Amino acid sequence: MGILVALLVLSVLIFFHELGHFTAARFFGVRVDVFSIGFGKKLYSKTIGDTEWSLAAIPLGGYVKMKGQDDSDPTKVSYDEDSYNIKKPWQRIIILLAGPFANFLLAFILYFSIANLGVPKLLPYVGSVGEDTPALAAGLQKDDKLLQINGVNIKYWEDIGEKINEASSNITLIVERNKELVTLQLQPKVIEDKNIFGEKITRRIIGITPSGKKTTVYYGPVDGLDYAWEETKKASLLIVQSVQKLITGVVGADKLGGIITIVDVTADASAAGILALFFFTALISVNLGVLNLLPIPALDGGHIMFNLYEMLTGKTASEKVMMYITMVGWAMLISLMLLGLYNDINRLIG
Repeated sequence: MGILVALLVLSVLIFFHELGHFTAARFFGVRVDVFSIGFGKKLYSKTIGDTEWSLAAIPLGGYVKMKGQDDSDPTKVSYDEDSYNIKKPWQRIIILLAGPFANFLLAFILYFSIANLGVPKLLPYVGSVGEDTPALAAGLQKDDKLLQINGVNIKYWEDIGEKINEASSNITLIVERNKELVTLQLQPKVIEDKNIFGEKITRRIIGITPSGKKTTVYYGPVDGLDYAWEETKKASLLIVQSVQKLITGVVGADKLGGIITIVDVTADASAAGILALFFFTALISVNLGVLNLLPIPALDGGHIMFNLYEMLTGKTASEKVMMYITMVGWAMLISLMLLGLYNDINRLIG
């Protein structure tokens, strides 16, 4: 069941991406010949208007085939009125941007849904106090509730680390203990740690763990929009940083995951509940949007670069150059997919 849900999630993400391209293309009067979810043998197809809508056997992608635009052969062009080729470069760029934009929009909608379904958050209750820690020396105790750090109100456990690391020196805590307010002062301890990319960092700690007490936060329509916007930005920045760390070698190529990892994690998320599934689907949707904007030929970002070149120079790149660069782009994409698949198999064997 989990695998079926994962394949459905992938299909929805692909559908939204291609729907973005389709909508923008039709807005500018470009004929769309094929709208396909998946590759390979067609399992189902239906022609509506000028467009053949199809579902193919391999659900690992999709495409919108516009009149006069063919990634497999850039030399195949058309100069009819309803062709992609005759549109102005800025119009083509909008058509290309519409796919990734649809993925960001879908992520925003999912985060907005999460905000109204209820976001689980840890409350700032102390579960344990470590030995030989600033918290123990200052007198913090199990079940204390942190109310303030340096005069700033604390609502959730996630606020504690942020406020401690923002402070430059000693910090003042106000805690609730047995329905009484207690003021404590302490000097956080600086430790060496690693971030999510494995890079060495320093951070300040006081030596406490959460008790596990939780609450569910319902943001409502207005605050939900702000929550969705912030989460979409946070997810986008995370994906951009991940790509940057991968390119610079901070993150090893062995950490690159393929379709098996995506399906596996999506299946696990679906088993964990609707919120976990929505969170992970939103992250994958942002991932799809960001990666498609990379300036790699055969991706939306590569086509955008071609059109920017035409806008700046007033002329198109030669057909020979476009063919060569597109072939290199496909070779890069296939290599990355094979590397991801290789890593997936290694992880399964391991």
